[in-house]
Amino acid sequence: MNKGLKLTDILVTVIIALVFGVVYKIWAPVYNVLAPFGLQLQELTYGMWFIAATVAYLLIRKAGVAFLAEVAAASGEFLVGSEYGLMVLIYGVIQGLFAEMVFMAFRYKRFDVLVASLAGAAAGVGSLLLDFFRGYLFDYVWWNVTLLISFRLIGAVLLAGVLAYVLVKALEATGVTSLLRPVSKEDYDSLRQ
Repeated sequence: MNKGLKLTDILVTVIIALVFGVVYKIWAPVYNVLAPFGLQLQELTYGMWFIAATVAYLLIRKAGVAFLAEVAAASGEFLVGSEYGLMVLIYGVIQGLFAEMVFMAFRYKRFDVLVASLAGAAAGVGSLLLDFFRGYLFDYVWWNVTLLISFRLIGAVLLAGVLAYVLVKALEATGVTSLLRPVSKEDYDSLRQ
């Protein structure tokens, strides 16, 4: 089996990413609506900005797809007029890189909810590192930073991990993913039963 990315893989990844780029742009008001309630509740929604990486990887199942998807999604968000400007591109690169490292750690052989959740959490860690270097985390007292970190990671696991996995499973149930992946031994075995 050829493990490298084919043109079809790249095009499907970019299309998925561009769709999520628009979702990212639409998602910003959801994040902003929760901010005034305090206690960092908006951070529970932050994981949506990591979902392109996990969905694309769970669909395509090849090295480099998560990184490509997250960078392309950030680019799409930027192109449709992100209120966060060029920073979305930097965040996309770091979040995609961190998610990709999780899939790499599992040697691109696991496609379950645990790995997707870990990749979402890793993307969250990447975003937090950028927030740390941008300096605004120092504006909060320790308990508020703790809430921010905790809620962002919980949101990352729930949205970029569990929700991404559920979305891909729903797509698999329709049979559309068979167009993206080669037929496996399990597929052949299920025909013989």
